[in-house]
Amino acid sequence: MSETNFRIKSISQLHEMLGLPKPKHPLISLVDASKLYLGESDVESKFINDFYMISLKDKSCGVEYGRNSLDFEEGLMVYSAPGQVYKPTKAIAPGEIKGWMLFFHPDLIRNTHLGAQIDEYSFFNYEVYEALHLSEDEEKTMFTCATNIQNEAEQRIDNHSQRVIVTNLELLLNYSLRFYERQFNTRTSQSKDIISSFEKSLKQYFNTNQHIETGLPSIQYFAEKANLSQHYFSDLLKKETGRAPKDHINDFLVEKAKNLLMSTENSVSEIAYDLGFNYPHYFTRLFKSKTGQTPVEYRNLN
Repeated sequence: MSETNFRIKSISQLHEMLGLPKPKHPLISLVDASKLYLGESDVESKFINDFYMISLKDKSCGVEYGRNSLDFEEGLMVYSAPGQVYKPTKAIAPGEIKGWMLFFHPDLIRNTHLGAQIDEYSFFNYEVYEALHLSEDEEKTMFTCATNIQNEAEQRIDNHSQRVIVTNLELLLNYSLRFYERQFNTRTSQSKDIISSFEKSLKQYFNTNQHIETGLPSIQYFAEKANLSQHYFSDLLKKETGRAPKDHINDFLVEKAKNLLMSTENSVSEIAYDLGFNYPHYFTRLFKSKTGQTPVEYRNLN
């Protein structure tokens, strides 16, 4: 079967493709997962959405989401941002799955407070295996938010509709932040193992001179070592330590630089290159931002 690519640009187009009635609101829609239908002709095709999705379903729906499969048990919620690729791996008959999916177009939140803050909800870029695990009460809370949005969207659109819808949508996303924080807290031992592994990997990266071959380490490098997405890895580390991965990496670099400044006669440029910096002035800027002194001043004062 040949693979076909479909770009879904609007909520109306999505409804048409899923065999659903025309949406009541052009920019947001709550879809009952039990009404989903995908035929054999859709299998293995790729679909790219130009909108956000928040989904809670009770079983595998036979869809590849990015590099992973949507294959999970009851009580897991996943999020995706515009541009995410989906690929059905099996046909879906009506009533086969239960749950709901909330779709909203970026135009809905454009020029709003939520539009300016949407990138702070980093779970839209998590992988499926980093889904949000919900308790029964948390599921009810999320569903209440979603149905409030649906009720407002299905009423006659007036001058207040967008504000009310976006406010409820922001409430749902803020509950998501709260529940993800609870999830991080309940997995403290696992989180500490990831942090310990990160610290070891950071030291090993420099001890094996990998920085000389490939330059300064990226957050993505350590996230992949932990088998996590970059966003989930960053959020977990910040939750546990209060500092972002970049801060940990930069502090490590500055400590190594201090040792080299005191134990060698190498120039500042030589030390910068030895640490993996392509440009010495970037090194000097980082060092001063962390210590309040330039490398030369630090060496002379110590």
